[in-house]
Amino acid sequence: MSNDAGLDRVRWMRRALELSQRALGNTAPNPPVGAVLVRDGQLLGEGWTQPAGSDHAEVMAIAAARAAGHDPKGATMVVTLEPCCHQGRTAPCTTAILDAGIARVVVGIVDPFPPMRGKGLEALRGKGVDVVLGVEAEACSRSMRGFLKSVNEGVPEITAKVASSLDGRIATAAGESKWITSEDARDQGHRLRAANDAILVGIGTVLADDPALTCRLPDVDRSPVPVILDSQLRIPDTAKVLQGPRRAQIFCVPSAPRREIPNADVWRVMPGPDRRPDVVAVARQLARIGLHRVLVEGGGTVLRSFVDAKLVDTLEVFVAPMAVPGGIPWLGGAAIEHLADAVRAELREVGRVGPDAHLTLDLRYGDD
Repeated sequence: MSNDAGLDRVRWMRRALELSQRALGNTAPNPPVGAVLVRDGQLLGEGWTQPAGSDHAEVMAIAAARAAGHDPKGATMVVTLEPCCHQGRTAPCTTAILDAGIARVVVGIVDPFPPMRGKGLEALRGKGVDVVLGVEAEACSRSMRGFLKSVNEGVPEITAKVASSLDGRIATAAGESKWITSEDARDQGHRLRAANDAILVGIGTVLADDPALTCRLPDVDRSPVPVILDSQLRIPDTAKVLQGPRRAQIFCVPSAPRREIPNADVWRVMPGPDRRPDVVAVARQLARIGLHRVLVEGGGTVLRSFVDAKLVDTLEVFVAPMAVPGGIPWLGGAAIEHLADAVRAELREVGRVGPDAHLTLDLRYGDD
């Protein structure tokens, strides 16, 4: 049997958390999980969740240990989320753990998914496996916030990315925006795309810029699902976003014309106060189809609608050292008259990307 009396559980859980970050944007509808297999302070194998239908982190870690010539029997597995015990697209991870003879499983948090909710832990304990729960639980929850929000609240984790001037403008009055921020900042923006399941813009952005909304980095081979808010289905069949590797998700209102759009699914949702697709309904549908991490890239009116609905969790703001007097603001919509109605955020990180500043902020709403 394993004896992990000297095992630094926090150290190995933090390594599992690092591994889980490699899975971001590549596992939907599954959560991004990291796992390590250790014995007597030695790393035997490690892994992270693969794309849906492929192996989970626990199976990857066991396979990596065996490939390195290590027998996992009697070892300790450290994993960020409760191992699954139900048959989905893959076999249960609890079965793989038991078949490998693993003696102890150290878990970050319980899986809230209804078929789970502690059943995986019960299955392991019932077969004599020592289970430790709650190591680095807060960090584990943050690492899979999108999955947890989708299961518990019915909406995805939403990050808004902004590339602006010093005076908060995303384009000139004539609509010129290429390029306010630097190439380094744009590369960081593409890494944000790669770490999210979906990328969302309004039809105005599509018609003005004809973006592909893909991730264009040489070391990244995946792109998010494009999501377009298009009230009256004005998107042309030739739009670049419809030519990409992922099937677009387009949201319109019920009165929109009936038409077939290539490489796209069309969802009709009730309009919000602005007569555009209600963003809460959009968010709930995205969660239902397994898109748990959504990056909103604009424009300003679209972003304002998500902020007003209290849906945006994080702001990633890239600020260029230039001013664009009279330009288009990154947060559109009606003006406010009182500071009590201001959008407030908590600064989490600040750094520099090339010549630009990069701020990461958590939005704070009145009922937080």
